Amino acid sequence: MTPEIVSSSRAGALERVRGFLRAQGTPEDEIAEAESRDVLDLLVADRLLVPAERRYTQVEVAEMTGMDLDLARRFWRALGFPDVELEERMFTDLDIEALVTLRSMMDLGVLDVDTGLQFARVIGSSMARIAEAEVSPQVRGLAITGGSGSSDTVEAADRFAALADHSLPAMARLLEFVWRRHVQAAVRRAMLLRSRSDSGALPVLAVGFADMVGFTTLSQQLSEEELAAVVARFEEVAHETVTAGGGRVVKMIGDEAMFVADSALDAARIGLALAEAYADDELLSDVRVALAVGPVLVQDGDFYGPVVNLASRVVNIAAPGSVLVTDEFHDVVLDVTSGGGPGDGAGEFEFLALRPRRVKDVGRIQLFVLHRPGADPVALDRRLGGRFERIAEVFHDLDELREKGERLIAGARSAGGAEGGDPEGSELE
Repeated sequence: MTPEIVSSSRAGALERVRGFLRAQGTPEDEIAEAESRDVLDLLVADRLLVPAERRYTQVEVAEMTGMDLDLARRFWRALGFPDVELEERMFTDLDIEALVTLRSMMDLGVLDVDTGLQFARVIGSSMARIAEAEVSPQVRGLAITGGSGSSDTVEAADRFAALADHSLPAMARLLEFVWRRHVQAAVRRAMLLRSRSDSGALPVLAVGFADMVGFTTLSQQLSEEELAAVVARFEEVAHETVTAGGGRVVKMIGDEAMFVADSALDAARIGLALAEAYADDELLSDVRVALAVGPVLVQDGDFYGPVVNLASRVVNIAAPGSVLVTDEFHDVVLDVTSGGGPGDGAGEFEFLALRPRRVKDVGRIQLFVLHRPGADPVALDRRLGGRFERIAEVFHDLDELREKGERLIAGARSAGGAEGGDPEGSELE
């Protein structure tokens, strides 16, 4: 394309952008300033995403909504927005509407202040993540980026004005649809759990972790684009496998996925499916999977409690490509599958008991390798051989020696202190 054509194309884009901004009620001086600072794309984004005029200070917002100024500022921060100067005219009619909505929910008793602030934090962090994902360089074809990668702000502003006016409302409708479906599913789960358990009791769920083997080493050898592809594929396989098995991915923590399932049977199937899916994927290394079951605290879409901590610890013990389960999980699955039909998991699983293992902050516990009937559980360690398992056994033996030494030292010191003799004692000599 010749320089004359490029210049003509840019001039046409500039006129379209100016026309769009004028139609949005943007003053001429703001348009001129944005041109001089080469930030027309930012001005267009502002007008499209938050079209209301910035008219109010914090004090005026508090007066108009009837909400205490300090409380209004706390909600603003909870939603993930930084403080602004008291006299800065930063707020719009949309901000007023949002605070009035919150205030009405509190007046109706739907939310109290603490719950409202907690809810605001969940909304803010979730929406911030969605927004970052929308404008991520890895997301192609969005109106935000235009898909062309051009650095010319006028062309970017022109594309944004032409496409985002249609795509943003569509995205809002999609978000509302997904939200409604998830709320429906969450309400159904809550009602079912309430019918199964005592009033006020914590729900009993299966908790799992899947940890990608060798991710740290791998990340040091790949380019940024290659690493992004690996991470995206890891998340894709985790979400597809867990969701297909009836579970829910709680969160992705770098090279680790945390998930929950309503039943241990579902979690067992998911665990095996994850190990097999990653083993068969050419882009990814194996995963370690750990499963535990028990009461959990559900808060803000996350899960807490000793069962979660245990599963998180156990996954670090599992051999690459294997599924490691706790004693309680093993017993629950056996109880469900014994005497049942195929749908109840009868004949679907086998367990290999390991020597009791010492788990950090938990103590010594019994663990089992979960595998399919007829499959050698050691053979699940496909890509890295038995080396990691042998190393783990060496460290296990060293832990046992260290514990024996600590017991001997403690006993010697106790005996020495009681008799007034040498605290180092002679038992060790």
